[in-house]
Amino acid sequence: MPAGKLAIEARGITKVFHGAGGGSFKALDGVSVAIRENEFFTLLGPSGCGKTTLLRLIAGFEYPDEGEILLDGNDIALLAPHQRPVNTVFQSYALFPHMTVAQNIGFGLEMLGRPRSEIAARTDEMLRLVRMEALKDRRTSQISGGQQQRVALARALAPQPKVLLLDEPLSALDYKLRKEMQIELKRLQHETGITFIFVTHDQEEALTMSDRIAVMSGGSILQVGTPRDIYDRPDKRFVADFIGEANFLPAQLRSTNGDQAKVTLGAGAEILAGLPHGAQPDGKITVMVRPEHAEIADAADATLSGTLDSAVYFGTDTHLNIRLSDGTNFVVRRQNGRSAEPGFIPGMPVGVRIRDGAAQVLRD
Repeated sequence: MPAGKLAIEARGITKVFHGAGGGSFKALDGVSVAIRENEFFTLLGPSGCGKTTLLRLIAGFEYPDEGEILLDGNDIALLAPHQRPVNTVFQSYALFPHMTVAQNIGFGLEMLGRPRSEIAARTDEMLRLVRMEALKDRRTSQISGGQQQRVALARALAPQPKVLLLDEPLSALDYKLRKEMQIELKRLQHETGITFIFVTHDQEEALTMSDRIAVMSGGSILQVGTPRDIYDRPDKRFVADFIGEANFLPAQLRSTNGDQAKVTLGAGAEILAGLPHGAQPDGKITVMVRPEHAEIADAADATLSGTLDSAVYFGTDTHLNIRLSDGTNFVVRRQNGRSAEPGFIPGMPVGVRIRDGAAQVLRD
């Protein structure tokens, strides 16, 4: 249970979809998660993992077969969408093209029967928040995709919901605009203090914006933690593999001490590795090493040895693809500087050093 007052809590949520032919699909399987007030919380996972289903259950567009959804401690699982202080921003934005920017922002307030003076004041406030004052009289069909996204956000924020749900709202934007809007979304969440629950399959997006991330697969939540926890200290192999790049090495557990384990790698080297909280591994295990947490070393100082297969230049860094002596593939990522790179020739012998604590033991 996270510290601080909770905005949303899901308890034991199960959702099964039934097909026309009599088959069924369990989209969520006993999912429980607690989300704090004023938190930017991300549901991350591949297509079909259940993240959008969970978002739709919180919004009220679907109802759970089992479990509770609590908002401020009250079960809202069976309430209609308009009865929940929750708003949603969809992938398509769903703006009215015949209306102006200002009219789109104020539309939800009109549907709630708010006084005209309040609608006008709140619309002006939202225009300033998303920096769209100069375009308030332009139709949404006449503005760019990034500007439309800002209007959709302003419209959803105007009624001051307690929770804002965002279903991959950046997926239709080009790469540069997505990066700009990631910063913008984080700014809006910070300035409004509203709890944001964000759905994405983009790992970099999740790491950039989130206070905490829930990684999902097969209708279950595998791990919840800060971006650094998820990246540096994954519990399971799926989490380590889904977030960024990772090297996986077979190893033998020797001993444990708190959150550290002494392990022997396949080539015989002994190192200290991080241990997931509460894990009790035994015997043969797998450890993960991020490519940037390993380095090329002289034979006398190397943890592992192998042969260089290729060196791939990526601008900011170079990826060295190495075949270890036991046949395992291993990648080392070296940050590039302005000086000339040392000569890496395919086929040359190389040593790899893994510092104590750079590796992480995985549960499976």
